[in-house]
Amino acid sequence: MGVEVATLTSTALRAMVPLTLAAVGEVITERSGVVNIGLEGIMLMSALGAAYVSYFSGSPYLGVLAGVAVGVAVGLVHGAVSVHLRGDQIVAGVGVNILAYGVAVVTLMRVWNSYGQSPWVPKVPRIPAGPLGEISWFFPLTLAVAAASWYYLFRTKGGLRLRAAGEDPAAAEAMGVNVFRVRFLATVIGAALSGLAGAYMSVDYVGQFTKQMTAGRGFIALANVVFSNWNPLVAVGGGLIFGFFDGLATYLEIVMRSPAMGFLLKTIPYAATLAIVSAAVGRVRPPAAVGRPYSRE
Repeated sequence: MGVEVATLTSTALRAMVPLTLAAVGEVITERSGVVNIGLEGIMLMSALGAAYVSYFSGSPYLGVLAGVAVGVAVGLVHGAVSVHLRGDQIVAGVGVNILAYGVAVVTLMRVWNSYGQSPWVPKVPRIPAGPLGEISWFFPLTLAVAAASWYYLFRTKGGLRLRAAGEDPAAAEAMGVNVFRVRFLATVIGAALSGLAGAYMSVDYVGQFTKQMTAGRGFIALANVVFSNWNPLVAVGGGLIFGFFDGLATYLEIVMRSPAMGFLLKTIPYAATLAIVSAAVGRVRPPAAVGRPYSRE
């Protein structure tokens, strides 16, 4: 029984990392007033970029940097469209998700002559964790990122300016805050963290790239943002909850070894997400100006 608990705990901790990193990044973005629903696409393309660089360079660390770079690149585009061009933020995010699936399939076929997955790639070494076996160094990094994000948002002047840009951009502008710059940088940082989450998926969590490896985790991360009430520290708790159900589905699938039950078990994290977010709706308050393009009068 103790071994089973340790295995389930270890699986849950691994599963929570991408959900939490992407959610914390989106908390930062939405606190500034910008919505990015393209987390799924960013994670997928970043996972692909990380796997590609890790495979051809032999270095998973370069793969991680490549994944973050992909996230930054997408964030720059999304920030330009959403902030400076005042485009529809939802449409831009949907476009990122659609583009990602197309890029994944084409790259797999052109580079590895496969429609499904890449070869195995070098993985980031893990940290011994006693009864839990091994944990990824991404886990303590995720906790540090969440804590630093909370401190910046709620304990610094810069965080106050960022939150002001998402609550009342006109008043923030009147107080000397460059709303365009704050929102643009917040969008890039949020996308970079989603890129880090995607890189984790391919060079740590799985060890290869598959065309559907994110499997809706970007949307679960968006749900975690709502669950956390736009608080990075609470997002860690949400990530642990969602990660537990994700890990539980994986664990039960391995234990039961039933193809007939496999499909049903895979729905567990999504059903849990719907239930938890439904319970949270009505008890949370998003930033007042989130999703609204800002223009100077």
